[in-house]
Amino acid sequence: MASSSAVGKLSREEFRRQKDLDAARKAGTAPAALDEEGKPINPHIPQYISQAPWYLDTGAPSLSHQRRAEESDRITPSLDTWYDRGATAGPAAKKYRKGACENCGAMSHKKKDCLERPRRKGARFSNKDIKADEVIQEVELGYDAKRDRWNGYDPAEHKKIYAEYAAVEATRQKLREEEIDNQTTTDLAAVRKMAKAGKTEKKEDADFGSSDEEDADEDKYADAADAVGQKLDAKTRITVRNLRIREDTAKYLINLDPSSAYYDPKTRSMRDAPNKDTAPEDAKFAGENFFRSSGEAPAVQQLQLFAWQAAARGNDVHLNANPTQGELLHQEFKEKRQELKETSKGSILAKYGGEEYLQTAPRELRQGQTEDYVEYSRTGQVIKGRERAKARSKYPEDVFVNNHTSIWGSWYDASSGTWGYSCCHSNVHLSYCSGEAGIVATEASNAQNLLSAPSEPIAPSPEISTSKTVTSHEKVEQNYSKKRVGEGEVKLDKNRLARALQEEKKRARGDEEDDRSGKRVKVGGSHDVTEEELEAYRMRKTITEDPMANYVDVHD
Repeated sequence: MASSSAVGKLSREEFRRQKDLDAARKAGTAPAALDEEGKPINPHIPQYISQAPWYLDTGAPSLSHQRRAEESDRITPSLDTWYDRGATAGPAAKKYRKGACENCGAMSHKKKDCLERPRRKGARFSNKDIKADEVIQEVELGYDAKRDRWNGYDPAEHKKIYAEYAAVEATRQKLREEEIDNQTTTDLAAVRKMAKAGKTEKKEDADFGSSDEEDADEDKYADAADAVGQKLDAKTRITVRNLRIREDTAKYLINLDPSSAYYDPKTRSMRDAPNKDTAPEDAKFAGENFFRSSGEAPAVQQLQLFAWQAAARGNDVHLNANPTQGELLHQEFKEKRQELKETSKGSILAKYGGEEYLQTAPRELRQGQTEDYVEYSRTGQVIKGRERAKARSKYPEDVFVNNHTSIWGSWYDASSGTWGYSCCHSNVHLSYCSGEAGIVATEASNAQNLLSAPSEPIAPSPEISTSKTVTSHEKVEQNYSKKRVGEGEVKLDKNRLARALQEEKKRARGDEEDDRSGKRVKVGGSHDVTEEELEAYRMRKTITEDPMANYVDVHD
C-alpha cells in the first residue's frame, strides 16, 4: 500500500483509482501490495498503522517501521563505555598550522570551543606553547548509560580525597592530645570536655567518650525538643500549638455576641474577656491579657526588659543563661535608683525649700474615692480596666455648629421631604439653632396645620375689587394641591380677563422699550397673581402666528 506522503497530492481520478484498488484488494480480486522484502501487506491493516511517519517514509509500501530492529542492527553500548579524558593524538606541533585553534594551536577544535585560558596573544601570532591535538571519540550511549550520573567517574579519585581527609583528621587529633597532656589540671571533667571538643574518627578510649557522632546526636535531640506550650517540628519548621482539652468550652462559645471580645482563629487567642460584667476571679475565662498582667508575669517582664537594656549597654546580663545574676542585678539597680531619687529630692528641697507643700492629703480624699482601675501600655493603649474605645473614622464626627446640639441630617420632615436638625427642626443648612421655639414654629407653619386651622377671610386688595373672598383654606389647597394650574373647576371672569390681557400687553411693550432704550418701565404693582392674570400670560405666550403683531414703531 503506497503511502500518501510518497504519492503526494492525488488528482480526483487518481484518488478514485486508489480507492477502487484498495476495495479490490480487500475483496480478494486484486493481489496485495508487497514491501521491499517481497512480503505481502495485509490490505485490512488500518491506514494509521500501515502509513509510515514523514521521518521514516521511504516512498514505497512497507511495514518496517512497525517491526523491531534486528539484534545485529541494534546499538548495544556497554554501561561502562566512556571516552578517554585528556588523551592526545601525539606530540604537540612546533609551529602554528593553518586551520588550528587561534588560542592554543590544536587542530581538534576551533577558538570558540577552546577550553584553555584566553591568551593575550594567541598561538597564531606568538607561535609558542602550542597544545597537542585531542583524541576525538564517537561514544554511542544507550538509555541507561546516557542517564547514569556516575558514568565516567574514576573511583580512584575518591580514594585520594578520603586519604587526604584522613591525614588531616589524624594530625588534628594528635594536636588535641598534646594540648591535653600539657594541661596541669587533674580534673577528669575538664579533660573530657577538651576531648569532646576535638573530632575523632573512631571511639578509641572509653574515658574520653564518643566523637562528633555523639555531639551531632545531642544537637539533633536539642533541636527536636518541645518548647513550653507548643510543639516545634524541626524538620518542617512548623510550630504546632497544643490543642485544648475536648471537655473544655471553646473561647468563642462563651459569649456569642458579635460585639464581644475579638477571637483570633489562627492563633486561638482571645485577649479581652468575653463577659466584661463578670469579675475576673469568678469568670471561667477572663482573657489572656488578665493572665499576662496578673501574678508574677509583670515582674518577669520587667526583669526581661532590664536584661535587654543592660545587654544593649555592654553588660553581660542574660536572663535565661543566668537568671539568679539577673535577679540580683535588677534588685540592686532598683535600690540604687530609689536612693538616687531620694538624694536628688533632698538636695532640691534643701536648696529651694517647699517641703511643707508636699505634705498634702491623699489623692483619694482630694479627688474622691473611685473603683475605676486603668492600666496603659507604653504606647498609650488600654491594657486593663476600661472598655475598648470605639473605632472612629478619619473624618470629623459629632461636630456641632451654630449652637446646634445635633448634626445635620438627624431629622427628616415627612411633609416636605427634606432633612434638617433634630434639635430645632430646621431644614436650612448651617442655620442658627432656635431650640424648642424653632420646633413650635415649624409645627405651626406646617401645611397640615394650616389645613386644619379655621378659615379666615382675606381682605380683598384695592386693585381687585370684584374678586371673590379667598379663605386661607382655599389658598393652602391651591398651593399644595396636586392639580395642575388651569385644571379642575376654575371659572374665569371675562371682564377681569380682558383687563388682564391689556395689562399683559402693556407689560410686554414695556419690556421691549427696556431692551431698546435701557430704561425699566414698571407696570402694575406687587400683589397676588389671580387666575385671570395667569391665563392672560399664558395666552400671550401662545400667540406665535404673527411675530409682528405687537410691533410698535417708536419713531412715529
